[in-house]
Amino acid sequence: MSGAYERRLLTRDRGTGVLQKLWQIPWSFVLLLCAVAAVGYVALYSAGGGAEPYATKHALRFGFGLVLMVSIGLVDIRVIARFAWVGYAGGIALLVLVLLHGNVGKGAQRWIDIGPLQLQPSELMKIMLVLGLAAWFQRASWERMGNILFLVPPALMVLLPVGLILKQPNLGTALITGMVGAGVFFAAGVRWWKFAIIAAGVAVAAPIAYDHLHDYQRARITTFLDPESDPLGAGYNIIQSKIALGSGGLWGKGFLQGTQGHLNFLPEKQTDFIFTMIAEEFGLVGALSVLGLLALVVVFCFAVALRCRHQFGRLLAAGLGTNFFLYVFVNVAMVTGSIPVGGVPLPLISHGGSAMLTTMLGFGLLLSVFVHRDAEFGPARD
Repeated sequence: MSGAYERRLLTRDRGTGVLQKLWQIPWSFVLLLCAVAAVGYVALYSAGGGAEPYATKHALRFGFGLVLMVSIGLVDIRVIARFAWVGYAGGIALLVLVLLHGNVGKGAQRWIDIGPLQLQPSELMKIMLVLGLAAWFQRASWERMGNILFLVPPALMVLLPVGLILKQPNLGTALITGMVGAGVFFAAGVRWWKFAIIAAGVAVAAPIAYDHLHDYQRARITTFLDPESDPLGAGYNIIQSKIALGSGGLWGKGFLQGTQGHLNFLPEKQTDFIFTMIAEEFGLVGALSVLGLLALVVVFCFAVALRCRHQFGRLLAAGLGTNFFLYVFVNVAMVTGSIPVGGVPLPLISHGGSAMLTTMLGFGLLLSVFVHRDAEFGPARD
């Protein structure tokens, strides 16, 4: 889009005031997010045995994130598109910074300190990647999408952060980042047979990649296949998780009555295994209710993508929806033993500042897409 054309579009729409945009925000979706965060507060209250040390921080982070989300939702989507490349470059810079000067925790170098905040750049990078890819594909014609050379730069845009995240090492987030990128490629109209070729290449490379995994990563795969092989070591987490899930039954043991969680058999109950704690205390009914709320969030994301008239907004909403879905799917599949255990939080529910901040940032972008779904961008590139 030429700068002059873009400025004319922005000037024409400048009359749309803040109050009018606030009225256009889907407040039912905001209430849905509040309901999910409230579930997180209740679960973290139980995990900590009171409001401290987890639940209060969770509420404060969500409150800050709510203000951030609505503020971003009021920003014109074309302004966001203009600075999408800056966001992507900033995300890459943070990933490089964390490798050079990041804090080491649990054998991985994944965090950097920014004032009082400890930020995990890999979480932020998934949002910035979606922005960058949406900016690349926003005005590409169908014919151009068939040109393999046109797809090389965005493919490198995906591989670069994936490689940097693998160096931390953080295999789970690296895989999710790659799948988020693939989701945007698919939404942009990349032919299916190209995905089939990539999938075949991954299958061929998998045995080689396995030989280069860290010992703890290989142990996770071995434990996934046979948890009983090391019940007090690598298999401990998933065994205790399955015990907690099964003991909850249909209706659960009751709030604050979960034995696996409160007797400290359940590991990382405030982060990775928070869903297990919910299932133990509120049973299958409670667990399915939470999954229902999370499913509604995903449905809204893709509904916004379908309603949006411009390609940038469609791809941005689809990418954000894919990211949220993958985090929910991977976390729940992990704690139920369906996939190997990895450090993936349950969004809006697990304890963690970086995950909350980036989730609300992403939803702010989603609100901007919704409010400006009829905005006019330039014509498609040939």
